[in-house]
Amino acid sequence: MKHIVIVEDETLMREELTDILRKADYQVDEICAFQDVTSQILALSPDLILLDLNLPEVSGFQLCREIKQRSTIPVLVLTSRDGLKDELRALGLGADEYLTKPCRKERLLARVSNVLKRYEGRSHLLEGAGYLLDRLTYTLYIHNHSTVLPKNQGKLLEMFLLHKNEVISKEELCLALWGTTEFIDENALQVNLTRLKKTMADLMMPQQIQSVRGMGYRLTAPQDAQ
Repeated sequence: MKHIVIVEDETLMREELTDILRKADYQVDEICAFQDVTSQILALSPDLILLDLNLPEVSGFQLCREIKQRSTIPVLVLTSRDGLKDELRALGLGADEYLTKPCRKERLLARVSNVLKRYEGRSHLLEGAGYLLDRLTYTLYIHNHSTVLPKNQGKLLEMFLLHKNEVISKEELCLALWGTTEFIDENALQVNLTRLKKTMADLMMPQQIQSVRGMGYRLTAPQDAQ
């Protein structure tokens, strides 16, 4: 059963959407508190987010940007804002579909189904800034090309993408590479990190691996890497 999270502050609208989706055999959760919404959504790990743009505390545009920076979860915007400028802005931030209210039930369900179908089979893909990493094969898709990373480089990049914007300790990286932190020469980790950094530079990836003194490493956001 596919899992959908509704982000809508109007109670009657939220209840109506929940009823429509549940009758269509979807599992539904509702966001009713509008602080730290992105973290709430990511914790629920849905297959699709139904997002209003006019929300208290936080803009739907901001939420769309944050969600797409931290996950590959598809976003269907459902809003009363029917201007072309708003639609283009939402799509530019990564929204996968844009519908305006009021919306017929049949149209909503058709769009929900289409977006979910587009994302089937992508659960093993991790999304970075302008690229995708296949966790099964460590194939990197970037600039309309694909390249298979060496296993250790793939494992490291996977860790950084699973912990976006977080500092990852040397111990955690060693566990990811070798399954242990015992008897591991720190130089071995440095060698693998250096190789990954070179690969990322050769592929002109906008993100970089940054050392955080005394803590570990993190993957920079594109604007931080400039």
